[in-house]
Amino acid sequence: MAEKKRKGHKHTVGLALIGLLVLGLAGFGVDGFGTAMSTIGKVGDREIRVNDYANALQNQVQTLSRQVGRPLTMAEAFAFGIDRQVRQALVEQAAYDHEVDEIGLSVGDARVQQDLLQLGAFRGLDGAFDREAYRAGLRNAGLTETRFETRLREDAARRLYQAAVFGGIEAPPAWIDLILGYLAERRSFTLVTLGPDDLATPLPSPTQEELRAYYQAHPESYTLPEARRITYVSTTPDALLGEIEIDPARVQALYDSRAEQYNLPERRLVERLVFPDEAAAAEAMARIDAGEARFEDIVAERGLELADTDIGDVTRADLGAAAEGVFAAEAPAVVGPLPSSFGPALYRVNGVLAAQIVPLDEVRAELEAEIGQDQARRRIADLGQEVDDMLAGGATLEEVAADTPLELGSIDFHPAVSGGIAAYPAFRAAASSVTEDDFPEVIELSDGGIVALRLDGIREPTLQPFEEVTGQVIFHWSAAETSRRLLEQAGGLVTGLEGGQSPEELGVEGEVVTETTRQNFVAGVGQEVADAVFAMQPGETRAVTTARGGVAVVRLDAVAPPDRDDPDVAALAGQLRDAVAQGTAQDVAGYFGLGLVARAGASFNTAAINAVHAQIGGTATGGGAQHSGGM
Repeated sequence: MAEKKRKGHKHTVGLALIGLLVLGLAGFGVDGFGTAMSTIGKVGDREIRVNDYANALQNQVQTLSRQVGRPLTMAEAFAFGIDRQVRQALVEQAAYDHEVDEIGLSVGDARVQQDLLQLGAFRGLDGAFDREAYRAGLRNAGLTETRFETRLREDAARRLYQAAVFGGIEAPPAWIDLILGYLAERRSFTLVTLGPDDLATPLPSPTQEELRAYYQAHPESYTLPEARRITYVSTTPDALLGEIEIDPARVQALYDSRAEQYNLPERRLVERLVFPDEAAAAEAMARIDAGEARFEDIVAERGLELADTDIGDVTRADLGAAAEGVFAAEAPAVVGPLPSSFGPALYRVNGVLAAQIVPLDEVRAELEAEIGQDQARRRIADLGQEVDDMLAGGATLEEVAADTPLELGSIDFHPAVSGGIAAYPAFRAAASSVTEDDFPEVIELSDGGIVALRLDGIREPTLQPFEEVTGQVIFHWSAAETSRRLLEQAGGLVTGLEGGQSPEELGVEGEVVTETTRQNFVAGVGQEVADAVFAMQPGETRAVTTARGGVAVVRLDAVAPPDRDDPDVAALAGQLRDAVAQGTAQDVAGYFGLGLVARAGASFNTAAINAVHAQIGGTATGGGAQHSGGM
């Protein structure tokens, strides 16, 4: 099943890459490689172009970078297998294209035009297709209109073929019933909870013999884990801020550079409707002035939506020659005809946003902090080189700490340690792998700081002396003894509830819970109770120890199937059908695509693949000969 999911995911990546390859609008140069470097491989008669691979690879790296919250190097991306995923997606796409060619499937010009007009990248300010934007975008991408529209045609044909192959897949009803039965089955039960305050007799103070016996029976609770004794020197931007002098001129310059952020001019919320000529615009304005039509009526008559006319909040500079008329109007109002870059237009002013001026004094502290952090990081970059040189020259960490602003520290590191320097992933990785033979070297931290470390030795797991952990032993013994005594008390309740008695008849407070499900289990009741309730048979009674040190006595009274008439259950069933159908379709598409690849045959130019990796910053691997086989 895991393998199926993996292949389904790759197919999803392939479908997503179709749009990225067509609309990426970012060329990749391979000058000097010659014609042999124009493709990275082929499937059947379909070539996989170098540009397509490079653009798709860069797009996927950028996507992954956004997911992890920082820019990734190509080497890091390759460690995630991004290059293999992208190649497989392109190979499967080429296999589908080859199959479409083989069966002679294509789409007409009307379909290509429809897809082209739906692309938001080529719309003007009025929401309509803008031919100039179209030409400029393709020019920037190094594409001709013919080649781009051929891609759209191929994309549409491929989607049509894929829809025919696996578009009608539905979730098996039995599978949906099984999952829905698990999630929405209703159970009713009687519950009695006992806590430390419910003990029949107060818990006595433990004797030394009892404590030592508990200590000896549970040595794992008092054993320190293996730890790596690490000595380190480090500094961070925050640690150096006190040494940084902030030049007021830099603060002023930074403030001035952000005038658009801190000094917002007056703006208007505006909709704009462009007309083919002045006469048409004037006629529309006259109808509005006479009360014969509203702005939105004119928009509808033009076959547009209001969203197509919305140009957002604009300044005088945004409107050019129309600014005076628009900014003289009191909202709400329609003015015009006024000029626009697309022709005469009517403007509807929906609101006024007053100018906002943020004085320097209000943001001085945050600007100074930003400048200080920047200067501190620059200082640390210089320190990193200085410390590297000192360590290479044989200086110890202690000598580095004495001669630089870096501070000396030590830590017994193990996976459970998470505070201080151990909170940095780079430190944790280095501390986990360093050996006593390694020489210290400077490591960059995520906030711009640096650290260098040394392994002084490894402390084996150590059982702490009883005298040092007596307090912990008392706490653990008390909790265990309380649970044991409560379980003994619960024995009578279990017998009584199994016999059909109510909690009141047994002299305790209880609760009757009706028709609860796994998804909306009773608030405040632990997971241990929920697990027991959904593992029991009707009429069965159990005593369950809870994580809070108490005991819950549960009698399962009734089991009912999911309520199909409940709107929430019906919605859940629909979500399950959609999810299972989509997952199954992805699996089928993945396997079908691999079958097409196997039937058409695939070959790869490793030299071209490595050249792409090298040019965009990756590490080339493998040889340079063309070969057939894996991806």
